[in-house]
Amino acid sequence: MRPTPFTIPEFSDIEEERQFLKQRLAAAFRLFGLFGFEEGVAGHITARDPEFPDRFWVNPFGMSFKQIRASDLICVDHDGNVVIGDWPVNAAAFAIHSQVHMARPDVIAAAHSHSIYGKTFASLGIELDPLTQDSCAFFEDHALFDDFTGVVNETSEGARIAEALGNNKMAILRNHGLLTVGTSVDAAAWWFITAERTCQSQLMAMAAGKPVLIDPDVARHTRGQMGSEMAGAFSFHPLYTWIMEQQPDLAN
Repeated sequence: MRPTPFTIPEFSDIEEERQFLKQRLAAAFRLFGLFGFEEGVAGHITARDPEFPDRFWVNPFGMSFKQIRASDLICVDHDGNVVIGDWPVNAAAFAIHSQVHMARPDVIAAAHSHSIYGKTFASLGIELDPLTQDSCAFFEDHALFDDFTGVVNETSEGARIAEALGNNKMAILRNHGLLTVGTSVDAAAWWFITAERTCQSQLMAMAAGKPVLIDPDVARHTRGQMGSEMAGAFSFHPLYTWIMEQQPDLAN
């Protein structure tokens, strides 16, 4: 698949829209695997079904991100039942994502993994600073869930995470990792990728010396330029076209 211009798709029917959604989700998993965001069976990305808003598509529990195809994805309802697919669902994926999707009707997709820089930064219990142009995408648009009680297996804990997330695009889960959301799979995946790199950048800057922060008004203006959902989706597009060319089987 050679690079194509970024356009907002129009669908002839719900099945075409669902297949498009699943292919973007499978591509996001392949990219997360490529970037080393896997940690055993931890990590998940979900996408709300376009026909049934109380269902979401998610990775099969125990399958490597690097192998996931669109046809491998399972569909889960908000009661935790696998309604499409043969694999089980990750209990933590259901506990967190079901509550985020219920609390945020605007959210189509959510991403979480135990990526190395995200979980390292999360151990500091602080928010991201506006240190770079890229970090400004999260200025006044991310939250800190300042509590860790172990593996998230209960929806009550997922509800607390959703409450902490609020209307933001990203939450830092202390001692755990990052959670990003978006109005498309593309945006949610990109916010996670760039949030991980932003954590890496701030960790390096803090280790090297005393970073100089961007002026709040400038950071706010920059967020308006590159922190929109359209900007997030557009930033994901080159990665999507590349991974589709390199690993076309993911669309099956």
